[in-house]
Amino acid sequence: MHLETDVLVIGAGGAGMYAALEAARAGASVILADRSLIGRGGATVMAQMTVAAALGEQTPDSWEFHLADTLAAGRGLCNETLSAMLCQDGPARIREMDAWKVGWAREGDHITQIHAPGHDRPRCVYVDVLSTGPAVSRTLRTQLNLASGIRRIGDLAIVDIVVRDGQACGAVAVHLSSGETVTLAAKSVIIATGGLTRLYRRNSASFNMGGDGYALALRAGAELIDMEFVQFFPIGHLAPRLVGMDPIMWDPFRYKLGGKLLNGDLQEFEEAYASDGRNDGNYVLTRDRATYAISKEVEAGRGSPAGGAYLSFQHVPDAELRRAFGPVIDRLAANGIDLTKQLVEVAPIAHYHMGGVRVDAAMQSTIPGLYACGEAIGGANGANRLSGNAITEAFVFGARAGQSAAKNALSAASHWSHEAASPTVDLLRSADKRDTPNLAVAVTDLQALMADKVGPFRTDEKLREAIVEIDRMTADLGAAPPSSGMTFDPLLIDWLDLRNMLQVAKSVAVPALARTESRGAHQRDDHPGLEEAWTLNQIITLNGGDVALERGASISKKASA
Repeated sequence: MHLETDVLVIGAGGAGMYAALEAARAGASVILADRSLIGRGGATVMAQMTVAAALGEQTPDSWEFHLADTLAAGRGLCNETLSAMLCQDGPARIREMDAWKVGWAREGDHITQIHAPGHDRPRCVYVDVLSTGPAVSRTLRTQLNLASGIRRIGDLAIVDIVVRDGQACGAVAVHLSSGETVTLAAKSVIIATGGLTRLYRRNSASFNMGGDGYALALRAGAELIDMEFVQFFPIGHLAPRLVGMDPIMWDPFRYKLGGKLLNGDLQEFEEAYASDGRNDGNYVLTRDRATYAISKEVEAGRGSPAGGAYLSFQHVPDAELRRAFGPVIDRLAANGIDLTKQLVEVAPIAHYHMGGVRVDAAMQSTIPGLYACGEAIGGANGANRLSGNAITEAFVFGARAGQSAAKNALSAASHWSHEAASPTVDLLRSADKRDTPNLAVAVTDLQALMADKVGPFRTDEKLREAIVEIDRMTADLGAAPPSSGMTFDPLLIDWLDLRNMLQVAKSVAVPALARTESRGAHQRDDHPGLEEAWTLNQIITLNGGDVALERGASISKKASA
């Protein structure tokens, strides 16, 4: 099957839907493709938290203040052009969503804004404590239904981006349910596939967040930036089973009500790790220190049964719990959880990725015609993302990518060539029935390896071991895919997924090994403390099929030049 369009958007989460809408509004024909249902995969639909924008509805504010907080969180590594764009465009995107009836919480005539960690004032909007992400996704899906010129195709896994004469010109994909190979000609291609948190055993994102977009960009010849910076959330839910609720939901509980962290011996342990002695009554430890504390308690054999720590609210009266989180308490009850009587188990989980495709202010990668947006890009957040900026960047960078891609497509001729697509088409056709290791188990093994060796606290020894094991797994995977012979071919899909995940895993481990300091979300047990000489970005490319590392110019030198 062959399809043609002006703009191909790969990924239909918040950023991808916004990109498709903006490209269509600019007059381009659009194909919005996702391996999940349109608007039902990715991270946005799962978010239950807040969205940062300097609206100034309740407290005087300015995008410059938001930018200052974003840069502070980024620990000196932000691309200030992208960071400023995020903060400057954020209010307009929030108000546009408001006009689309997303349902931002209000106090009288004003959109409610609350204070989130890292911000200097109340700045974050929300729908309610359970439904911000689902409401955003539903609103964008409604706008897609109203728009013309957008063809939506779910169940489509993009295998490779096609490049001809250095120009992105389309993609090759597999239609998952039919097994058909699909070629897509496009004058502009946008990667909006989200992050890489599926690489880790415990994570807060959708199943399809395995770093596909990063691997697609690498194989197309684009550059990745800041790949070593993976954000871990310290108190992701472990047990008992929690259905239909965000695994990072415990943060506002802990912040408002002072949840106590207990080890497997039911002893409080936060104070032992509070290096600065700070205790505001609710948070004894910041997120990074809490992640460290829980990890060390587990390593010492004092973890909870599921391998984390207990979080207790048994000291909080039922009336206070209900006053603060009434609807959530009811949802927890439906899951069989009574916080006045039960402990829950929590542990650090992979939550967000600061790195990604290196882009300019137009969201174009180093390959002409290839754009990226949302969590798929790197640079805007530096070494750590400010709370609330994730959905904002999906809106802002999605809109910018759609506008830029449409402008390029409407002024350019097609570069499509079936010959340029033939290597990937031939690769898919070469899939044959043969004995192969259990690839689903290999994915699980890789997730465990990344969690244990390239997790929140890293060492030279662990990182070197991880790289050796990733190389071994890559060799075992081989260069040609297997096939189950079925129409829906899980063996082929697992092979394609693992190929991407291994390339991205190495793209994280290699710069993490090179960065001999601790900065933001990258923490080295063997190199504690931030080093001024490392105020620079690291760039990943693919060279001869393997990951290659370059160090960018010093941020401070670029700023003074």
